[in-house]
Amino acid sequence: MTQVHITDTILRDAHQSLIATRLRTEDMIPACERLDRAGYWSLEVWGGATFDACLRFLKEDPWERLRKLREALPNTRLQMLLRGQNLLGYRHYADDVVRDFVACAAGNGIDVFRIFDALNDLRNVKTAIEAVKHAGKHAQGAISYTQSPVHTVEQFVRQAKQLRKLGCDSLVVKDMAGLLTPFNTAELFAALTDAVDCPVHLHTHATSGQAEMCHLKAIENGCRHIDTAISAFAGGTSHAPTEAMVAALANTPYDTGLDLGLIQEIGFYFREVRKKYHQFESEYTGVDTRVLSSQLPGGMISNLVNQLREQGALDRFGAVLAEIPRVREDLGYPPLVTPSSQIVGTQAVLNVITGERYKTITNEVKMYFQGRYGRAPGRVNPVVRRQAIGNQETITQRPADLLPPEMDRLRREAGEFAHTEEDVLTVAMFPEIGAEFLKQRAESTLQPEPLLPPAPPQREAAAPRAAPLEFNATLHGETYHIKVTGSGHRRDDIRPFYVTVDGIPEEIMLEVLDEAELGGEGGEAAQRTRAGGSLRPRATRPGQISTTMPGTVIEVLVEIGQTVKAGDPLLIIEAMKMETEIQAAIGGTVQTIHVVKGDSVNPDETLVEIAP
Repeated sequence: MTQVHITDTILRDAHQSLIATRLRTEDMIPACERLDRAGYWSLEVWGGATFDACLRFLKEDPWERLRKLREALPNTRLQMLLRGQNLLGYRHYADDVVRDFVACAAGNGIDVFRIFDALNDLRNVKTAIEAVKHAGKHAQGAISYTQSPVHTVEQFVRQAKQLRKLGCDSLVVKDMAGLLTPFNTAELFAALTDAVDCPVHLHTHATSGQAEMCHLKAIENGCRHIDTAISAFAGGTSHAPTEAMVAALANTPYDTGLDLGLIQEIGFYFREVRKKYHQFESEYTGVDTRVLSSQLPGGMISNLVNQLREQGALDRFGAVLAEIPRVREDLGYPPLVTPSSQIVGTQAVLNVITGERYKTITNEVKMYFQGRYGRAPGRVNPVVRRQAIGNQETITQRPADLLPPEMDRLRREAGEFAHTEEDVLTVAMFPEIGAEFLKQRAESTLQPEPLLPPAPPQREAAAPRAAPLEFNATLHGETYHIKVTGSGHRRDDIRPFYVTVDGIPEEIMLEVLDEAELGGEGGEAAQRTRAGGSLRPRATRPGQISTTMPGTVIEVLVEIGQTVKAGDPLLIIEAMKMETEIQAAIGGTVQTIHVVKGDSVNPDETLVEIAP
C-alpha cells in the first residue's frame, strides 16, 4: 500500500504555532462539516497548549470544546497530543491521575493519543500507553527528534522498537523545531520503517524552510502518514501546507485521495478567520534558519521575544539564542519540547539578563538536575549541577514511582465549583487558573480576552496620534512601512526603540533630548516604575529585592517582621510557565512586602524590602 494519509493540524498545532493558541471554538465549528468530508486520516484537535489557552485566555471549557468537535466531526478520527506522565500540565502526575485523564479524554471523543516524553525517557510514557490501550483507543508513540552528540539514528531505532513493545499502534517522528533536513529524513525513515512493523508518521515544522522536502523524502522511504496544515495557517513555525502536499502527490503512487477543491474552500474560510486574530500574530513566524543551531521550537521563539520586549531587552535576543545551546549542553542535551524547551529557554534568558550564568536558577532546572523529569539523555555539567542542587543525590527510579495516588486528594481539594470528573482534572492540570475558571463559570462572569478590531486605514482615523505606533515613511522617494514594537530602558540619554521596517526587525538608538517624567523632576512618582500601572518603588539598593524577569507572583514565602539570611527564598515568581525563587540579597528583617499572590511584577520594581 502506497497511499499517503494526512493528519491536519489546523485545529491545534497550526494556530498554536502562529497565533499563540488563540483560535476560538466558535471559529472552528463552521468549518467542521467540510473538514469531516475531506477524508483525513485524523484531525489534531486537542492537547498541547490548547487546554491552558482555553482556560487562561479564551475562558472556554476545554472539555466542552472537545465534545462540540466530536459532535461536529462524526466521521473523522480526533487526535490529541499528550505529554506522557505530565499529561497537559508541567509536572509529573501519579499513575492514577494519568489513567483517569486518559479515560475521560477517550470518553469525551479522542480516538488517537500521540504520547511523548520531553527527554525520550520511555518510563514516562508507559502508563499512558497502557491507559490508552485499556480505553480501546489508538496509542501513537512519539520520538522527540533532536540533534546532539548523544542522539543517533541507531538510538532512535532502539526507541522505536521499545515503543512498539510497549503496545503502540503507530509511531511518529515528532520534529517539533523543524530540524530535519531532507537527507537526514531519508536515512532516519529508511531505518525506522525497516525496524518496526507498524506505520511511522512524520510531524515536522516548516521553521527552517525544509518541511515539504522532508515529507517527500520520508514518503520515498516508507512513511505513509504526514502532518500538514491548511494553507491559511501553514508555513513558518507551523507546518507544510495541506493543499501543496495534496497537489504534489496527486496522480502518483502516493496520491492522498483528498479533494483539493474542498480543502481549498476550507483554506479560504480560515484565511478570513485569521484576520480576527491579528493582535496575536508574531513577527518571528517566517522562515528562520537560526533554529538549526538554537533548536528552539517556533512557539517558544515568539514567547522569548515577548519576554525580552517587556523588559526592554529585545536587543539581547541574539545573545539568548546563542546561550540556549550552551544551557542545553549543560543539561545533557534534552530535546527542546514542552516542558524542556521552557526549562532551557527561561534559564538562558536569566543567564543573559542577569549578566552572570546561573546566578539565578529556576526551580524547574533544580528539579531537572534532581531527576524529577526523568533521565537526562547525556552527561550533565557537574559544576552547574552543584550550583543548582549542591550535593543532593539524583533519583534513579521513574519519577512517578515517588508519587502516591492522587485522585482522591484532588477530588477533595478541587473545590465547591468542581461538579464532574472533568472539572477535577481541570483543576489538577492548572490549580490556580482552573479553580478560577470554574468559579467564574459558576458565577456567569467568564470574559474572554478581547479581540481588537483591525486598525482603520490612516485616512479614516478620527484624529492624528501624537506618537503613532505604525506608519509609512517616505525618504528620498522611497516609502517604508514602519511599526514600533517596543522600547528599551533609557541609558543616560540614549534609549533603544524596536521597530520593523517593511517587516524586517530593526533597533534604533535615539538620543533623548526632552522627555516628560510623571510627577516632575525629583518628584516621588518619578522614582517609581509604571509598567502595568504599578507604583512600586524602584529598586536602588541591595535591601530592595526585585526580579530579573516580568512574571506573576505565585507564592509569598515571608511575612513582615521575619528575619531572613542572604539567599533565603522570599517569593516564587512564574515567568514563561517556569517558577523562579526570588532570594534575599542581604540578611535582615523583612520591612515591607509590596506584592501579594497573583500580582504581575516587572524588573526594577521593589517587591520586598529588607532592613539590615
